Amino acid sequence: MTRDDAGEVEERTFAVDLLTRVEGEGAFTLKVAGGEVVDARLKIFEAPRFFEAFLRERSMHEVIDVVARICGICPIAYQMSAARALERALGVEPTAPLLALRRLIYCGEWIESHALHVFMLHAPDFLGYPSAVEMAADHRALVERGLRMKKTGNALIELLGGRAIHPVSPRIGGFSKAPSRRRLRELRDDLARSVDEARETVRWAATLDAPSFDVDYTFVSLSGERGYPLESGETILVSGRAPVALDDWGDASPEMQVPHSTALHARLADGTAFLCGPMARLHHHAERLHPAAAEVMAEVGLERSVTNPYRSIVVRAVELVHAFAEALDLVEAYEEPEAPYVDAAPRAAVGCGATEAPRGLLWHRYELDAEGLVRDARIVPPTSQNQARIEEDLVALAPTLLALPHEEATHRCEQLIRAYDPCISCATHFLDLRIEREGV
Repeated sequence: MTRDDAGEVEERTFAVDLLTRVEGEGAFTLKVAGGEVVDARLKIFEAPRFFEAFLRERSMHEVIDVVARICGICPIAYQMSAARALERALGVEPTAPLLALRRLIYCGEWIESHALHVFMLHAPDFLGYPSAVEMAADHRALVERGLRMKKTGNALIELLGGRAIHPVSPRIGGFSKAPSRRRLRELRDDLARSVDEARETVRWAATLDAPSFDVDYTFVSLSGERGYPLESGETILVSGRAPVALDDWGDASPEMQVPHSTALHARLADGTAFLCGPMARLHHHAERLHPAAAEVMAEVGLERSVTNPYRSIVVRAVELVHAFAEALDLVEAYEEPEAPYVDAAPRAAVGCGATEAPRGLLWHRYELDAEGLVRDARIVPPTSQNQARIEEDLVALAPTLLALPHEEATHRCEQLIRAYDPCISCATHFLDLRIEREGV
């Protein structure tokens, strides 16, 4: 930090040495001079993963198993996005019972991911603990509730997918095996209990003290032809703009390389950074929430357009209610399909598909040859789409940090980034903020 002749602060630099679990390793530097941000860089130095290259020359039937390995917390999102893209290329539409099963397994993924984030990763930021382990000593019931809810989500994924991590049952056209009605209905009691626990979670989250900080977001999410968007959608909604066809999203939101990062940033074609994820989904589709979620949302006074990222924990809690309540409805109405999948014949074609991962829009594009081999693949995950928005949020936050003590400023940055849930991990020391003082 430097001062001018009048003793006023002239320059202050915030430097983040290590961002862990944000699609690899990264750093952040923010320099403020004269009350204005003069330099802001979110530096990601992740090693290339090559998943898109791995898929080239592979059979179309291998794709869904390969992409599941991209994320251990959200494998269903990658599998369902790939399945929808390939099915659109091949002209295949699963039957209604199979589509219901896909929505159900996606509910399971939202449940386990949201519960992990709300209770284990984000709650300690609000309650003043460095980790969920230390928080559990004083809030054991809260942590146990989160673990029970996550366990129920894992059970759904395991039953429908064959295992909870990197499931093996999802495939083009449906599943390799469909569960019996009896097995599925064994989960009813846990789901019903969890609906009530999720309601209590919304009430609790709404009481958390969130810093005052509002952003004028451009919200992006899938359309909701089949209800609140999870496992499918035919167009992409952009607040204040015309909807975008799935096939056109690659051009409407091009990825670009920034000099200070090995990770691609996605913006709208005119350069606008946008937000995808729970807040965007709620903005576009609040009226499509399950009645149980809509009721508790109204009870706590949550508006459909949440513009404070620190309040995203409440939105995720509302989506937990939705996922549990809809899962319960799907289990109650389940009828075993005549066949576990609809067969697909290979052909030369291009297909795009997208789903709503817990963190937001996940878009896939595949080009197949006549033998069903992948000629080209493109995968755009939600975190890469949110990276530019995270960077701009931190820039907007900078003026409020200057008057804060070092420790509080560090926590404020940590809490903001964690609000995006950029990657599920057990790491709780997300940022190491350094303030450089010169000439003091």
